[in-house]
Amino acid sequence: MSMRNPDGMGRSLRRAGLIAALGTLLLAAMGVALTIGPAKLPLGQVLGMIASRLSPLAVLMEPDWTGADELILFEIRLPRIILAALVGGALAVAGTVFQGLFRNPMADPYVMGISAGAALGATIAHIAHLPVPLLAFSWGLGTTLLVYQLGRVGSKTAGTVLLLAGIVVGAFMSAINSFLMVMNREEISQITVWLMGGLSSRGWDHLRGALPYFILGFALIAFFARDLNVMVLGEDRAYQLGIELERVQKMLVAGASLLTAAAVSVSGIIGFVGLIVPHTVRLLIGPDHRWLLPASCLGGGLFLLIADTLARTLLDPMELPVGIITSMAGAPFFLHLLLKKKQSPM
Repeated sequence: MSMRNPDGMGRSLRRAGLIAALGTLLLAAMGVALTIGPAKLPLGQVLGMIASRLSPLAVLMEPDWTGADELILFEIRLPRIILAALVGGALAVAGTVFQGLFRNPMADPYVMGISAGAALGATIAHIAHLPVPLLAFSWGLGTTLLVYQLGRVGSKTAGTVLLLAGIVVGAFMSAINSFLMVMNREEISQITVWLMGGLSSRGWDHLRGALPYFILGFALIAFFARDLNVMVLGEDRAYQLGIELERVQKMLVAGASLLTAAAVSVSGIIGFVGLIVPHTVRLLIGPDHRWLLPASCLGGGLFLLIADTLARTLLDPMELPVGIITSMAGAPFFLHLLLKKKQSPM
């Protein structure tokens, strides 16, 4: 008769508790964010408006809010807040996958140039009036494959070379983007604001358009989470344990690129979420991707939601692009990782 490992059970309970805590904090942050803005909406009023839409007894409720309050809540704040949580979660999960797959703690969609590639695809789609998520995904995936090939030395992936390749390719994609903006001056201001990263004026249409891509990307990565655990140990070990390395790598890269492209298509370039969140969550929950991926998703949603709330309230009534907030937090964090890696190279 086999006996359960009490240490393993305790570890699992702690991890489950942390994920539950992150989920609770995310819901609480969403509730607070719904009340904050140029028009103040008391939390009780917000809950009442939401209950009036969900409850079959809504006709019996006597509202203490106006039609303008409902418009602000349901058409302006709620879709934006849901998108912030989705985009943050997607970028954090993509960063987790890239860090695990390439065994490099500094890999993330922004640093590796994938966000820039997806942004270039989205800009082309915007100018040519084509489907934005589709072109963002195509260019994001193409950029990922290019960086991956440039980062390989023989049959191995060299972490430092991969990082440098991402920076160079990202800079090249950004240069092409700038050229397109110069050639399309009538749309330059709109594209510039979008490239700085932000969720202003995002509504239900944006959410509906990107949601299938988010769902497919999350599903692909969740399916291969166990294989990703093995691949972190190295390619030779993965082969020994019967992992179809090429197929799993392609599926994980496709899933992470799809999440990055979906995020970029609705929010523009928002940097460092995929760097800060996975690294921080890994310290709390450990390296097991079956736990790390959902925890990073919730942590990423929480991080970006807080950053977006700050972006739209710090200089009220003026709004900052949320990409500025995340970059101000992420650049020192990246420098810290770089110095740490320099002192103890992998």
